Amino acid sequence: MKLCIDTCAYSKLALKPPELIDCIDEAESIYFPSIVLGELFAGFCMGKKERENRVALGRFLDLPGIKIVNIDTAIADRYGFVIKQLRKQGTPIPTNDIWIAATALETGSRLLTYDLHFTCVPGLLIVSP
Repeated sequence: MKLCIDTCAYSKLALKPPELIDCIDEAESIYFPSIVLGELFAGFCMGKKERENRVALGRFLDLPGIKIVNIDTAIADRYGFVIKQLRKQGTPIPTNDIWIAATALETGSRLLTYDLHFTCVPGLLIVSP
């Protein structure tokens, strides 16, 4: 299974919940949106463990099967389509999360998340261990 990880799911990794670890271990590949990196770096800069958090993230990103996904034209196009769908439904979600959803949809992966508002995104497959 291909997974796309969101900020909340990555942050929970620090707690080492067995079901989350198993989910990641079973994935054939994990897509890591650059938007998630930005959210994490912002949090690191505002926290007391910036260096420790950056080192842990670096180790995670070096694991086999982890692929950082930058926004490209296809993801940007998907982003626009998702916004249209959400507005039509009357179910807005945070802007960064629309980018993350668009990345998951465009890479054909399931989104690993604990945030329930992602269920509003049509066609998005969610894994919530």
